[in-house]
Amino acid sequence: MSTVAAWPHNAETWLDERGKPAWIVAMVLGFIFFWPVGLALLFYMIWSKRMFAGNCRNSRRMTRHQFRHGMQSSGNTAFDAYKADTLRLLEEEQGKFSDFLQRLRDSKDKSEFDDFMDERAKKATKEANDTDETVEV
Repeated sequence: MSTVAAWPHNAETWLDERGKPAWIVAMVLGFIFFWPVGLALLFYMIWSKRMFAGNCRNSRRMTRHQFRHGMQSSGNTAFDAYKADTLRLLEEEQGKFSDFLQRLRDSKDKSEFDDFMDERAKKATKEANDTDETVEV
């Protein structure tokens, strides 16, 4: 994930580490500097239940951390090996799917561009024909 695309996640993690007061300060500052940002943060806090949860730090961060790092060892080596293989396969599938989506977007972009160029060429041909007809008359 690029750093530009990762900034919302990084900001969310940073605020979660500092707890509910950091979220409230961010929301108030959002209202002060640009009210739609404050409103968006308020809705996000309500939607994600951060407004009513006891502590932001333990609610989502731990589950993300555990998922990202495959959780802790279960003590059963056979299960841990199976889990590691399954996670590796899922990551490979996710990569393949991301590549597929990129190829699909590229194909759609090329198709739209080709349609645009065809339409432009038809319009230029039509204008040239219209110009020829007016000159002959």
